[in-house]
Amino acid sequence: MLISLHKQATTTPKVRAAIQASTEPAWVVAERYGISEQTVWKWRKRDSVQDRSHTARRLQTTLTPTQEAVA
Repeated sequence: MLISLHKQATTTPKVRAAIQASTEPAWVVAERYGISEQTVWKWRKRDSVQDRSHTARRLQTTLTPTQEAVA
């Protein structure tokens, strides 16, 4: 099975599922997997174990009135 992970991901979908299923305190889970408590809280709040898109949601440039007219 081919898994597409974000290049800086510290967890895999299997680890994320284990985090979501765990009832232990966040600090215990964080120590077990070598991640921060903040990462544990993030994955517990999410519904899925897949990475979200990292594509910009809006354009980071402004157009001149001439460029807007062309577009």
